[in-house]
This record gives sequence, C-alpha cells and structure tokens, in this order.
Amino acid sequence: MIDLKQLRENPDRFRTGARLKRIDVDIDRALELDAQRRAAMTEQESLRAEQKKLEKELGPQMGRLSGQLKKAEGDERAKLEAELTELRAKPTALKTAIQAKEEVVAALTPELEALLLQIPLPPDADVPEGAGSEGNVELRTWSPSAPDAVPAGGSFQDARGFAPKTHLELVESLGLVDFERGVKLAGTRSYVLTGLGMRLHQAVLQYAMNFMADRHGFQPMSVPVLVREEAMIGTGFFPAGRDQAYLVSEQARGAGQDMYLTGTGEVGLMGLHQDEILDEASLPLKYVTVSTCFRREAGAAGRDTAGLYRIHQFDKVEQVVICKADEAESRAWHQKMLGYVEELLQSLELPYRLLQCCTGDLGPKNADMVDIECWMPGRGELDPSGRPRGDYGETHSASRLYDFQCRRLNMRYRESGSGSKGGTVFCHSLNNTVAASPRLLIPLLEIHQQPDGSVRIPDPLRPWMGGIDRIPASR
Repeated sequence: MIDLKQLRENPDRFRTGARLKRIDVDIDRALELDAQRRAAMTEQESLRAEQKKLEKELGPQMGRLSGQLKKAEGDERAKLEAELTELRAKPTALKTAIQAKEEVVAALTPELEALLLQIPLPPDADVPEGAGSEGNVELRTWSPSAPDAVPAGGSFQDARGFAPKTHLELVESLGLVDFERGVKLAGTRSYVLTGLGMRLHQAVLQYAMNFMADRHGFQPMSVPVLVREEAMIGTGFFPAGRDQAYLVSEQARGAGQDMYLTGTGEVGLMGLHQDEILDEASLPLKYVTVSTCFRREAGAAGRDTAGLYRIHQFDKVEQVVICKADEAESRAWHQKMLGYVEELLQSLELPYRLLQCCTGDLGPKNADMVDIECWMPGRGELDPSGRPRGDYGETHSASRLYDFQCRRLNMRYRESGSGSKGGTVFCHSLNNTVAASPRLLIPLLEIHQQPDGSVRIPDPLRPWMGGIDRIPASR
C-alpha cells in the first residue's frame, strides 16, 4: 500500500506512476474520498471535544438553573425551564451528531481503502519507460567458458556439433515426465515427474536451498501454501492478481474462511511478521523457503501450452530479505540477491542474461525488477528445417518493493540508533527466485544433452542424484 500522506502531498507522482505501469486507477476519486473522510473525522473530533467539555460543565450548570428555578416565578420561571430543557437535550444531540459523523466515515472508508489497494508503487526514476516486456533492457549476459559450451543467445549446433532436442523430446526419450497421466489426473498444463526426472527436480531444489542456507546464511523456513485472503492482500498479490490464484471455497459449505493457494513462497515468508514491531538490531531478516506453488495462468491460453514452461503447479525455492527503510541498503540487497542467483546458475553451467524490466512490465508493488532468463535451445522461432532456433526463457524475477508490502502488512521496526527517538518505521522488503522447477529443468536438459541422447548432470547436483554423472540414453 502506498503512503496516504505522500499521495496527498504529491498526487502527480502517483498519477505518473500508474500511467507508466499501465494501471487504470482513479486517484482523483481517492483524494476526494480522503478529503471527505478527513473533514468528517475533524468534525467528529470537534464534537467529541465539545461533548467532553459539556460533561464537565453540565452538572454545575443544571444545578445553578435548578436553584434559580426554585425561586423564580412567572415569565422568569418559564425562561429557566426552557433553558434547563435545552441543556438536558444537548448530550443526546451531541451523541447523535457524533454518530452521524461516524456513519459518514464508515460509509467512505471501504471505497477509499479499495482504491488505495489499487494504487501502484511508482517505479524508480532510473527504471526505463516502456509499454511491456518488449521494452525491457538487457543488462548483461553470461556464458560458460568451456570451448564447446553453448553461449547465451548462440547456436547450440555451432557450439556442440549436433542438432539439439527440445526438452519435450528429451523427457519423452529419457522417460522423465508423463504428460498423459498428468493430464488425466489434473487437466491441461499438468504432468507427472517420473524416475530420474523426479530425482533431478528434487536435486535442483535441494541444491538451491542448501546453497542459500550454507553459503549465504539465509534461514530456511517452511511456510503454509494455503493462506487467508489477508496474506494475499498484504503481500500485494490481491486485488490485481486475484484471477491468478486458486480459491479453496470454505464459506460456501459453512466450514469457515475461504483460503487461497499461493503462487510463491514469498507470501508465507512476508506474512510471518504481519502486525509485528521488530527490533532494528534483528534486521536484515534473510529467509529462504521451498514450497509448492499454484498458478491458474489465466489469460495465458495459447502460450507455451506444451511442456514444462507454463504449468499450474510447480516447486520453487524463494529468497526474501526484510531490511531497514533505507534506499541505499535496499538497492544493495537487490544486487546481492541477483548475485546469489548468478552464482548458482554459473555453478550449473547455464547461460543466461539479466533484463532490466521497464515500467510497463512492473507489477503494482515493484519499484524495480530485474528478470533472469536462461538460454533454452529448444525454444523460439523455427528455422527452415522446422527446428527451434533457441530463445531465452524467464526463470527468475528479483523485485525491490520499498515499504509497499510492509505497510500493507503493518510490519515495522523500532529505531534504536543514536539520534533516533525510538519511533517505529515500516520495513523494506525484497524477493527473488532461487530456483523454480520443473521450469529450470528445461535449460538443464537442453544445454547438457549429449550427442548419444544422454544428459550430463552438473557436478553440484550429483550428490542428490545418487552420485551418477548422467541420465543415460537407454534405460
């Protein structure tokens, strides 16, 4: 959620931010509702002050009038009786007026809060402007140094001397995935990992989890994947992404709250400290989790319908950092988190590139986002012989969110440094994929395939594969 005070002081910044992100939200209406609510609340407080003053003065005033009334006669008595009646009516009138203002505030608040949830965090000034993914900017590429290594963006056949199979062809020939039974079980975009396919999948997840915990000091956490709506709203996935989440409808059968299946472990990790005040000395918090993720992929009809690229259920190792409200520190962590993933991909000998996402490709909650795309020889347009030319495929997204999530989650820390007043400040948060599988199996299989149809297993994964160095062509 954005800072309402900042919205009042600089509405044009938020109008521009929404325009750059191609998000349609009525900011003027939000400001109008806010002004009306603030006016009603000011009047309400004024009435309460008057009520408090009256409570102190009412007794003595009524006592004075009652005493005068005993001695008064005629017109004077009638006048005093009228004053006393008016005075007795004041508490009820004030109470009614206060209740009326409370009703005004209550009527305005839901629409205002709904609009505030829709207003995006403005992108940073150094994020390139663009309408969508076509406006993203390549930052750098990396390729393995071996003489026969496939370069990022380059020809597999030129580097290796034979035409590559797609991951679909490889998983079929090696018996790693059963799509037919997956579809029978769960419908389209479903699959069953089998044998060494399942072991390779688990090896990637285990390696990634231990990589973050052992090498970089992240605390492993196991968090729920079935969460309340508040967690989805607090982390910024609702309202904009509601159509992408699977709903477990409990209210309809009288069983309690509706729940949602999460599309990333980020939801659980960030929700851990909702409504908490953390100690400044405990920051940064560095969490890593592996969780099953669920995405409806609404609106993705016709895109990547075959294979393991765009599926409804997958597993993902996710890293989250919660740090102090310091832009320089937040930016530094963003680079570190990208560096961890680059280190991991390089250890797996997977060529990749970093893309600076443009304004139109940022989500509502991101001030900045960098995607990492691995080179996948089996993707892309077809050459004259009908074989794919190769293309990049997104495997990671690293996001920097300032206090957008923490404000929605009411996650703060108490300042303790010299010169601080001991007040509370909303934290900053960042997140990045470490490894999402089975999508990461696509470049692993395609890049490391051998002329005989086997697939070489990179050294770091072998301990989780029983020590074998390849998936044999004939099994």
